[in-house]
Amino acid sequence: MSRLERDPQVEALVAAYRADLEDAGMFAENEVTSPARSFLLRVGLQGWSSMTLEQQLAIPGQDRRLVTWLIVTGRLRPTPEYLVASKLRVGQVAARVHRDFHQRFLAVAAELGFDQKSAGLQWWAVARVAAIVGVSPGRLTKAQLDTGREQLIAATRQLHPDHPIRARPLTTRLHSAEATLFHAGVIDSPPRKRHWDKSADRAREWASVPPRLRATFEGYIEQMRLSLRPATMVRVESVLREFAGWLTTQAPEVTAVVDLRRAHIERYKRHLAERASVRGGRLSNIGLAEHLGTLRVCLERLSEWDGDDAPTRVLMFAGDIPRRDEPLPRFIDDAAAAKLLRAAREHPDPFTRLAVEFLARTGLRKGEFLDLTVDSVVQIGSAYWLHVPLGKLRTDRYIPLHPQLKDMLDEWIANRPAGLREPWLFIERGRRIGKQRVQDAVSDAARVAGIGRVTPHQLRHTLATQAINRGMSLEAIAALLGHKSMRMTMVYAKIANRTVADEYFKVSEKVEALYDAPRELPATAEGAEMRKLRSEMHRRMLGNGYCARPVGLDCHFESSANRAPTSRPRTSSDPRSSVSATTPPTKAKSADRRSSTVCCYDSTRKAHDRSPSTPARVRGRHQPRTGLDPAFPDPAALARRRARPEGARQLAAHIQGLLPPRRAMARRSGDRRTDPGALLPAPGRRDRPRARPPA
Repeated sequence: MSRLERDPQVEALVAAYRADLEDAGMFAENEVTSPARSFLLRVGLQGWSSMTLEQQLAIPGQDRRLVTWLIVTGRLRPTPEYLVASKLRVGQVAARVHRDFHQRFLAVAAELGFDQKSAGLQWWAVARVAAIVGVSPGRLTKAQLDTGREQLIAATRQLHPDHPIRARPLTTRLHSAEATLFHAGVIDSPPRKRHWDKSADRAREWASVPPRLRATFEGYIEQMRLSLRPATMVRVESVLREFAGWLTTQAPEVTAVVDLRRAHIERYKRHLAERASVRGGRLSNIGLAEHLGTLRVCLERLSEWDGDDAPTRVLMFAGDIPRRDEPLPRFIDDAAAAKLLRAAREHPDPFTRLAVEFLARTGLRKGEFLDLTVDSVVQIGSAYWLHVPLGKLRTDRYIPLHPQLKDMLDEWIANRPAGLREPWLFIERGRRIGKQRVQDAVSDAARVAGIGRVTPHQLRHTLATQAINRGMSLEAIAALLGHKSMRMTMVYAKIANRTVADEYFKVSEKVEALYDAPRELPATAEGAEMRKLRSEMHRRMLGNGYCARPVGLDCHFESSANRAPTSRPRTSSDPRSSVSATTPPTKAKSADRRSSTVCCYDSTRKAHDRSPSTPARVRGRHQPRTGLDPAFPDPAALARRRARPEGARQLAAHIQGLLPPRRAMARRSGDRRTDPGALLPAPGRRDRPRARPPA
């Protein structure tokens, strides 16, 4: 065939192919262009597209290079199966064809923290997706990226059915490439973690439910989506779908909500208690409560809305919901917390150091911690405050920021890539750090510290417990943790109740004193019965039960002695009182003045008031009398004494030598009587105090 007879389209493709090879600095002489021209004239673009997969894979190597260039430039649309099975070097050819974008892609990947090898693998995956959708890598959209990914994954599973994880390298590289494309400005949607799409399975389960029952439950779900969070609606949809499926198989007579009866609810409760959970075993108490609670709310709402398909009576009651356990918050003690912080500060990972220190000092939840933005730190006056965004309870707040945390945040922001298109503070390799990354950071630090398993939420409980133990008010703790009601904060007061602790330690000291006390207890430790017995013993030792000592002087038995006299003084008929006035007074010994055992001292008694035959009493001694009383040598006189009305009591006191003095007895008003049977005689000269005679 002469030059004039050649196809213009073929020559244009060959010229473009040769120009790309020359720009790349590769060999582009006749030995390369001639086989390319021959393939295009012999097979052509339409002919290659009409080949089977086996025929396409059988093309020789020289023609494969041209096919790769045609695919990269978008002139051929290969099937996903061919790209997976042929192992073409699409990435290398795309790097030569799209040189400028390739260099930009690598620069962004390096800025995000990817190494050169990882960036090259990302480019390989992006080039394959771009080849499938027929566009250049720099013009990909999010929808095209997702479409190409799904097609490549499906082709890989089709060609390798025995190796279900064969597509994992592709998904991993596309997962990282999505972040690079977003921050390079190619796609507009930020990268998010992808979950396995189970929408087809859910639709198949709903399709088996009776139409009217399905329509009622689906209408309820759509209404609740307007007021509840997406995560909550996932649970609501799952509970109602399971209940509708159970009714379809176990109660086929129920075709609508209006057909439900109490017996169906009771059977379903037994089914839930016996069925296995997703993680194995039976449903927990909390799982049963959440499942039945969601179903009860649905039935109550349908009754309140009064629709066409609503329960005819109340089907579920509060007693159907199991009572949830109310355990105290789990926290770590001060020693374990100190070990954890030391291990975190020495950890080589900067995010681990920041996460553990931040959660332990601020008490943030994982979601609140990850939702912080680069402008969350504000300065109010001379102090720095942290703006905590809307979290679990849909409230935001400001909390004081420790200077050490401020320095750590400044260091983190300084190392943050400058070209990021998202405002989140914690971004790693172009993606938002997930909750599992925070859990791994805390667990790794706890493992190094040797304190067992620790969760991020335990650090929140630990901070609250430490604060309340050190005197922080409940109002301040509630504001720090973002509680809506004090009931949430009072849980921490139960962990360390200072009132209970003070009362316990006060009692413990007494109990320990009882255990550690010597065998002979001190006098101050005697009980009430012992004091009563001792008082009674003292009264018996005093004889008449009263102390005759003046009020001005101290008495060892003052606690048990009453100073009210009951004895009668000696009269002139008393033999012991018949002592001459000239008898010199007997000088009392000092021991008589310091009586402690028997309080018989009388400072007002004269020498003539004491019989000469009555010996002086020694302190602490009770001298018993033998035989008859010396004061009554005559048995007849003793009998007459006993015969007197008041003589029995006074006689007993007289025998013991404990008769009270006259002057002490005369202090009571109305005691001076003149009748013969009176305790005191009429006042006379004898009762007047006389001067003591000189020695």
